[in-house]
Amino acid sequence: MGSVKKEMAVFDSEAASEMVKELRVAFGSGKTRSYEWRLSQLKSLLKMAEDREQDIVQALRSDLSKPELESSIYEVSMLKGACTLAIKKLKHWMMPEKVKTSITSFPSSAEIVPEPLGVVLVISPWNYPLLLSLDPIIGAIAAGNAVVLKPSEIAPATSSLLAKLVGEYMDNSLIRVVEGAVAETTALLEQKWDKICYTGNGRTGRIVMAAAAKHLTPVLLELGGKCPAVVDLSINLQVATRRIIAGKWACNNGQTCVAVDYILTTKDYAPKLVDSLKHELESFYGKNPLESKDLSRIVNSNHFARLTKLLDEDKVSGKIIHGGERDKANLKIAPTILLDVPRDSLIMNEEIFGPLLPIFTVDKIEDSFDVINSGAKPLAAYLFTNNKRLKEQFVTTISAGGMIVNDTVIHLAVDTLPFGGVQESGMGSYHGKFSFDAFTHKKAVLYRGFAGDAPVRYPPYTKGKLTLMKALMSGSIFGVICALIGWSKN
Repeated sequence: MGSVKKEMAVFDSEAASEMVKELRVAFGSGKTRSYEWRLSQLKSLLKMAEDREQDIVQALRSDLSKPELESSIYEVSMLKGACTLAIKKLKHWMMPEKVKTSITSFPSSAEIVPEPLGVVLVISPWNYPLLLSLDPIIGAIAAGNAVVLKPSEIAPATSSLLAKLVGEYMDNSLIRVVEGAVAETTALLEQKWDKICYTGNGRTGRIVMAAAAKHLTPVLLELGGKCPAVVDLSINLQVATRRIIAGKWACNNGQTCVAVDYILTTKDYAPKLVDSLKHELESFYGKNPLESKDLSRIVNSNHFARLTKLLDEDKVSGKIIHGGERDKANLKIAPTILLDVPRDSLIMNEEIFGPLLPIFTVDKIEDSFDVINSGAKPLAAYLFTNNKRLKEQFVTTISAGGMIVNDTVIHLAVDTLPFGGVQESGMGSYHGKFSFDAFTHKKAVLYRGFAGDAPVRYPPYTKGKLTLMKALMSGSIFGVICALIGWSKN
């Protein structure tokens, strides 16, 4: 009996073009503009997260050996929270905003009407392959757009699951998933979109932006960078240390865009900080962290080799003061601390995105601000201090996508704060209402009747008309009255 091999359809530029055409026709029907459609899709997304949580946890375990707590809380629960907020606030977000008008357009009324952009593309990363795929889509759906999701092929189990679940739970006439790698992404980027949201590294971000520029397509780029943590003295060191660990190794083993990338502290305080980090790391992950079930593995062999290269650089390898153990077969690297690595080393100039944590020392804690400002603007910056003046100086002096004083990463869970980068760490922002705004055009609408038509705006132009028009444009009622009766304000 012969076997029949099922051939996979090739997704090339022609297939991408045809798909976008279909989505534009569906979007053009006006279906997505209704409150009912948006609400139904958000509820379906929430139901998907509730029904299939264990499938999601298993996929994340397959892709990253991600602990169940991290998968359930940092991916599924955060997704549910974003969905629940959008469902609760959707009607309010969709309402036009009444705004004041000026004497220039009197009599009139005005409003800002939110309208969907159209057909949008979301390209998501591998490190939080569920949350960072669907969180932007919540905003896109709430805003009334048709959406195509391109999940990362580096997290294949989650990518496959997303394609399956979106097919089962969502309206596939307007919401699609395209799986694949570089060829499929390239085919998608050749199309004209109404917005592209990309989360990932700066190198690919530049490719996305260049492709978007050909069609004058706006982009939302969530990139990354080297997120610093400045540690002052006279703090609760144990709490600070635990929060640094939570924002480094307890977040996908450092494979997080807002993870602490390096620490800045004074030469005198560094030994205390190092001892505290060692003690807390052992209490969290045991004496042999490579065997801990609470640490994610490195995503693949390429990233394992990249991190190994950072550690094995001649000027860095002798600076390891804790950890450094590796298990190549299982793609695991123990939490590793390095002290006083040279500023010109690879590890201090590339985003680490892994379980390596360099500590850079300065003479005075204020000097750390100069170190941060000498590099690219990070996606996040953290400060641990009880010094009010230092807090104010940090917020004023350091430019970053976001910052936290006396904690790490939890600003992502605050839906009233925008999440986004600045300059090389990204552009645009989302989360909460900011997600809705990111995929919305704010349309300015002015309403007038036919009464009160002023001949002053029409030719032939005269000195009197000029005087009155200047008064109207200045918004001065007194000036308008003077002009009408022929008085000079002077």
